[in-house]
Amino acid sequence: DTQDLQSTVDFISFSYYMTGCVSTDEAQLEKTRGNILNMVPNPYLESSEWGWQIDPLGLRYLLNFLYDRYQKPLFIVENGLGAKDKLEENGDIHDDYRIRYLNDHLVQVGEAIADGVEVLGYTCWGPIDLVSASKAEMSKRYGFIYVDRDDAGQGSLERRRKKSFYWYQSVIASHGKTLTR
Repeated sequence: DTQDLQSTVDFISFSYYMTGCVSTDEAQLEKTRGNILNMVPNPYLESSEWGWQIDPLGLRYLLNFLYDRYQKPLFIVENGLGAKDKLEENGDIHDDYRIRYLNDHLVQVGEAIADGVEVLGYTCWGPIDLVSASKAEMSKRYGFIYVDRDDAGQGSLERRRKKSFYWYQSVIASHGKTLTR
């Protein structure tokens, strides 16, 4: 039927930050901090400063699950790590934790592609520091570019490239060959 073909999508886009667990045990019903969904923490996963659990393997699993189910190309439109970045005296920001997070997630995207998943693209949240949507804080930073602004709205708005900026630049230029497996 032609009408059915007009109603289909060409690809599926989604945001990925973490996986979740559920439990029927009342003692385990503690909600994972920083998350709007009712989930319990996975004791085997590391968490960010805001309680968001870090699960790169979960991204590979989700990519395979969605592709198997819908047989449509996938696009990861949002993924990243909120953290309190420290501005060094010389102006550098050494955000190795962000590099590790992104590296590990991108490696799993590569693994999913090797599994046969068609992935159209990946974008980070966000390229430049901005006010956190979940906490309305500037101190929860996501970007590759630091913005001089604090939670009270004070600062010069000067921008500085973080260590992750140069790392991500090399990942893009190398088509992922600089990722650490």
